[in-house]
Amino acid sequence: MKATMPRMIICLLAVLTIQVVPANAAVQENDTTAISLSVFIPCAAGGAGEVVDLSSPLHTLISFTINSNNVSGYFHLQPQGISGIGESTGAKYHATGVTAESFKNSLQNGQANLTFVNNFRIIGQGPGNNYLVHETMHVKINADGTITVFHDNFSVDCK
Repeated sequence: MKATMPRMIICLLAVLTIQVVPANAAVQENDTTAISLSVFIPCAAGGAGEVVDLSSPLHTLISFTINSNNVSGYFHLQPQGISGIGESTGAKYHATGVTAESFKNSLQNGQANLTFVNNFRIIGQGPGNNYLVHETMHVKINADGTITVFHDNFSVDCK
């Protein structure tokens, strides 16, 4: 991918890095964040590829509970009208899908480490413009409720 992938990673990190205070009841972060990113779609423009500029809100919901040495909860990420226009063809693109995952883990040395696979689709106007983004997300939850998120292994497959 071109230099736009680091911008996407930074955007996702900003959305997912959250500070919360632990309690026996569920801690919840419910946020809608405006995003703006550019991605290269290799299958667009008849296989020549093009950069697509995407923007609009991303909804993020994270809920978890820390009890003693255990943490459990879930997260939910959903684009809300994220769309864009191809820079060379003017074709329209729309983000679709929901990423949702529940988790349960033990705190080891004051933290829980979790790994999730995230897949989401960008649907393009016309034939051959759809693609799947795949990434691995690593989440660290500290006993004080601090969450750190790291993304890697990004890939794009035309679908």
